[in-house]
Amino acid sequence: MKKKISAALFVSLLAATRVNAADPTVESVSASIDMMWVMFGAVLVFLMHAGFTMVETGFTRSKNSLNILMKNMLTVAVSSVLYFVVGFALMFGNSKGGFIGSSGFFLNGESDQMSFFVFQIVFAATCATIISGAVAERMKLSSYMMLTIAMVAVIYPVVGHWVWGGGWLSKLGFVDFAGSTVVHLTGALGAAVAVTFLGARLGKYGSDGKVNAIQGHNIPLGALGVFILWFGWFGFNGGSTLAADPALVPGIIATTLMSGSCGVLSSALYTKFRYKRIDASLTLNGALAGLVGITAGTANVSIPGAIVIGLIAGIILVEAVHFIDSKMKLDDPVGAITVHGICGIWGTLAVGLLDTANGLFYGGGVQLLGIQALGIIAVMGWTIGTVGLFLFVLTRFSSIRVSSEEEIAGLDFAEHGSSAYEFRESFVATGDGNLHPEFGVGLIDRLNKVGKVSDKPHISNVNETV
Repeated sequence: MKKKISAALFVSLLAATRVNAADPTVESVSASIDMMWVMFGAVLVFLMHAGFTMVETGFTRSKNSLNILMKNMLTVAVSSVLYFVVGFALMFGNSKGGFIGSSGFFLNGESDQMSFFVFQIVFAATCATIISGAVAERMKLSSYMMLTIAMVAVIYPVVGHWVWGGGWLSKLGFVDFAGSTVVHLTGALGAAVAVTFLGARLGKYGSDGKVNAIQGHNIPLGALGVFILWFGWFGFNGGSTLAADPALVPGIIATTLMSGSCGVLSSALYTKFRYKRIDASLTLNGALAGLVGITAGTANVSIPGAIVIGLIAGIILVEAVHFIDSKMKLDDPVGAITVHGICGIWGTLAVGLLDTANGLFYGGGVQLLGIQALGIIAVMGWTIGTVGLFLFVLTRFSSIRVSSEEEIAGLDFAEHGSSAYEFRESFVATGDGNLHPEFGVGLIDRLNKVGKVSDKPHISNVNETV
């Protein structure tokens, strides 16, 4: 009897639903598919933050792993809240002079833009987290989070409004489909300014000017991060269509894949030519260089164009990493300034050359190339100026860098009182957990002598010491 009653109720409910529900239309089904595609892209971009975390953790020393995990986790959380409160409004609100948005705070009046809002949140967090890798192993967590707040609340949204929010650059015809400049260059410029204020890690540069390599503790973990980022990039670029367009999406996925692949190949072959061996870390970053390079023009270039962009990006990466590290003396443990900044510039300029409609190599003249260059200069001026001013003011109140003792001990202990790995460090020598006054004596000197011949019978392994 109960089964019959339940069946009757189910049939009645189904019939009522069919009567009351509107018949689906082509437009409603299409809108649903588009929404699902954008949400799928947002989820893939969110996954990229796991990739960023793994790359940064693997390319740095084990004693800072927990700190890196916390930085990336907090970046996503803080960015989500801030972008809801103010970032989305400044980026996509009603334009004030083509410079900044002025409406939609707390998503007021923008409830119908929910899927677009979520997709843009993960982009904002991506811009901010680029800084994390460049300042790794010596920046205070509190200082990093304050810079993240400034980036997500104001600095990044203004750039985004110029290009994607109907601002002055978009009106000029500036092309940055998925963010080589808006996301990657903006984040890299913030990173470069922060590294300039911070200075290098202890022992990175010797008193004689020698550059000492500080090896990451887990390159396989970094490689896993690169694969996760590459996978997420299909959502980063593909989702930027904001619609499941069958005429557009497959080409974007193809150019993304080809440019990333060619970035790997050219960086591997070029390091073999330059250093007589294939450098693993540079080859891994070569994939990211190709991906950043194609992001601006992924919907505007052909597959051969994407191949050219990726091949050149891989070579640029190798030379720029060397120049920034040894000539400019900017200590960037993961190569973020080069990957996202230099390759972001190349990818943005490449649109002016290889855009199949208006590019110089397709008979379009130099107008688009000039607009692309102007956009890069404008973003550089805004980001360097605002980040520089913010950090200048911040450093008037307190140091943004941990102490030498904390840096040597590792930020895991200094910032979190714990460790990402379960092992006993040799520097824990007292029962109360305090460091002796002579702690760290000789360590910096040993780092400065990395690669030099020692007159002692035993040469310490710097990766075990640090």
